[in-house]
Amino acid sequence: MEKITHAGIVDSIEDDCIHVRILQSASCSACKISGHCNASEQKEKIIDVFHHDTSSYKIGQNVMVYTNTTVGYRATMLGYGLPLVIMVVVLFVVRALTGNDGTAALCSLAALIPYFFVIYLMRNKIREIVDFKIESK
Repeated sequence: MEKITHAGIVDSIEDDCIHVRILQSASCSACKISGHCNASEQKEKIIDVFHHDTSSYKIGQNVMVYTNTTVGYRATMLGYGLPLVIMVVVLFVVRALTGNDGTAALCSLAALIPYFFVIYLMRNKIREIVDFKIESK
């Protein structure tokens, strides 16, 4: 099983949730000229890890957050793949029905509102599918 891993630091702990701060960087950020290039960027992210035993972790502790690649693909499909398919389908259907490019574009964007609302309503179910694991470094 291939894993996606990120080193991080425990930011806070609440009940059964550990908030881990990771530094997400573009693949070229290690390049010697990355300071002069706009393509390299680093962002700080907080990952919520739902773990049953939070007592063995402390704030400021270095940890490794990981998940398998299948989970990464699922998250990518939910966040990018399906919205793109919805937009393209609605764009072509509305364009064919109305003949108006502006209306088609606005409708394709508006079609994402119910999609992301459903994603929001199903966030607890998605949390079970797209989950992270944690281990001490």
